[in-house]
Amino acid sequence: MAIGADDALRVDAEPTDSYFIAAQIAEVAKNEGYDIIFAGLESSDFNSGIVGTMVAEFMDIPSVSAVSSFDFNDGAFSITREIDGGKESISIEPPFTIVVQKGICINPRIPAMRGIMMARSKPIKVSQPVETEALVEATTFEVPPAKAECKMVDPENTDNLIDLLHGEAKVI
Repeated sequence: MAIGADDALRVDAEPTDSYFIAAQIAEVAKNEGYDIIFAGLESSDFNSGIVGTMVAEFMDIPSVSAVSSFDFNDGAFSITREIDGGKESISIEPPFTIVVQKGICINPRIPAMRGIMMARSKPIKVSQPVETEALVEATTFEVPPAKAECKMVDPENTDNLIDLLHGEAKVI
């Protein structure tokens, strides 16, 4: 909101999997009447890359993935997406969902201090989660084994370094 968003929404729920997240976003989008939904390729939580497409399925609207650019000219939406061997340009009418690639934002907007301060007073709409079927269950979680301690080798002692790389690390 510090860089110009009109409003913010939060579903007051603990996410369990990508299906749950997509169901919540789709329900909010249906109720708010959004025409275009932008989704990232992957997330920092479940990293599945399927939420945007699932939202489109829940809403029964088209979805375009691997989008590298998005433009609106003369009442038409033009989308460029990366495909094997090149790029594909398509036109589409709302409502739709697009799943964007990392490089879509070439010049990101940096929030100014004024925008940050104004965003602090803007309300955030909070909604309750909708019931969804649990399709995934975590059965176990294991912490990976601790890494070996780092060995420091004197820069002048190249023979010791070579012995360690050959004998212990087995990289040469």
